[in-house]
Amino acid sequence: MTDNPTPHQDRLRNVLKAGVKTSGSGGGDGEGGDEAFCAAFGYLRGIRDTSASVEFRLRDGNSLWFPYGWLGPWQFNPSEGLLLKFSGDVVYLVLIRGSNLDKPLGDGSINLTHAGLQRNRVLWIREMSREEIERVGETGPTIDSIEIEEFSSQDALRAWIKTHAPAFARAENRGE
Repeated sequence: MTDNPTPHQDRLRNVLKAGVKTSGSGGGDGEGGDEAFCAAFGYLRGIRDTSASVEFRLRDGNSLWFPYGWLGPWQFNPSEGLLLKFSGDVVYLVLIRGSNLDKPLGDGSINLTHAGLQRNRVLWIREMSREEIERVGETGPTIDSIEIEEFSSQDALRAWIKTHAPAFARAENRGE
C-alpha cells in the first residue's frame, strides 16, 4: 500500500469521477498502478496482493480502520447489505447498506464481496452522497450508509442486530 499525502476530503472529491481509476506508486492517477478504485471502494489490483487493514470512510470526513486479522464471519444479503464482524478487545459490527455490492467492476476481476473483502484486497469503503449514488446508478456498486457499533456483550450485539439489521438475525433470535 502506498502512502498518499492527499487529505481525506480531497481524496473524496477526487473519487467522485465515475469509473475505475488506478494510482501508481507515485500516488497520482495512472495506468499499471498497484491500487485502483471506483466511487464506492478502493482495492489492490494484484490478484495475490492483500491489505493489512480496511478503512471505512464516513460521509462526515471521519475514518476508522480495522485489521483484516480481526475480521470474522460476515454476511451478504442483496436486499439488506453487508454485515461484517470484527473481533478484537471488543466486538465491532459494520453494517454497509447500498446497492450492487456484489457487482463486478470493469473487466469483472473484482467486486466488493468475493474478490474484494473475501481476499483482503479492499483498502477502503466509503459512504457516498446522494448525487454520487445517482451518478453511478446501476453501473456499479454504491454505498448509502456505513454504521459501526462496538459491543462488549453478546446480548447487546443481538439486540442491535434485531433492531438495526433484522435480516441478519438468526431465525431463533427473530422470534420465528
